[in-house]
Amino acid sequence: MKNAIIWGVIIGVLSGIWMFVMHSSGIVPTSDKVATLEYFSFIIPAIGLLIGIYSYRQNECKGQMGFLEALIQSFKILIAGGIVTVFASILYFSYVSSANTLRDFSGRIFGALLVGVLLAFAVSLLFTNKSNKVD
Repeated sequence: MKNAIIWGVIIGVLSGIWMFVMHSSGIVPTSDKVATLEYFSFIIPAIGLLIGIYSYRQNECKGQMGFLEALIQSFKILIAGGIVTVFASILYFSYVSSANTLRDFSGRIFGALLVGVLLAFAVSLLFTNKSNKVD
């Protein structure tokens, strides 16, 4: 669980910083269009999951990990990261953004949830190296 919290907090903090960087560069989430720079935000959880699951497999599983084990750990990392990111977005909308874009932002959060689930499956498949035979 320690690994999941550490990597989840790293993903959440970097995602929060990414929101503030986009705001400082003049990109504010609106429903009209999505800026090209916003599409690169999926790189943060992708790299965080890759390193987090690799670290989990090497340190806690002694190099052997099954698919379900990797998937559960991926979801733990994403949940921890999501909690920190939602907290950062609350701070962003409370103190930084003057526009009422919470409705637009909730659509992006749903998109992030979908991307996170797809990334969790992909990373779990990538790092699975222990097969479970069914006899």
